[in-house]
Amino acid sequence: MASGVMVSDTVISVFNDMKVRKNCGHEEKMKRKKAAIFCLSEDKKTIIPEENKEIIVGDCGDKIKDPYKYFVDMLPCDDCRYALYDCCYETKESKKEDLIFIFWAPDEAPLKSKMIYASSKDAIKKKLTGIKHEFQANTFCDIKDRRCLAEKLGSCVIKVEGECV
Repeated sequence: MASGVMVSDTVISVFNDMKVRKNCGHEEKMKRKKAAIFCLSEDKKTIIPEENKEIIVGDCGDKIKDPYKYFVDMLPCDDCRYALYDCCYETKESKKEDLIFIFWAPDEAPLKSKMIYASSKDAIKKKLTGIKHEFQANTFCDIKDRRCLAEKLGSCVIKVEGECV
């Protein structure tokens, strides 16, 4: 069932900036987004980027020691969200970098919120063309660490974000 919720142009812009990997200089690369979280506007009619809920590549390392843990900690424990995470991982054959779409619907979220986010998921997914991996998480246990993320990416993953799983 469609909710009639629209996806803002800003969400599409964030997605395109994260998706397109240009041959750019070090400085430009450091300004790229590693993760972004999206929510519904106050009137519940538009999906928008959530303010101050993003990770910039340049902040990883010094300011943010573990970008994935920081990302998970940004998710609210009592409401739904959509998220994009730019994940670097390795299989036995190669190194990969893919965007992952996550539908966050915690058990503690109000039923009305779960319903509107679930019925709006197709609207945002249609705008985010080319996503290779997507999953829904309902508890922090579903996404708590790199091992959980590796399981979602597939059985052949041996490292996520440089760490063995």
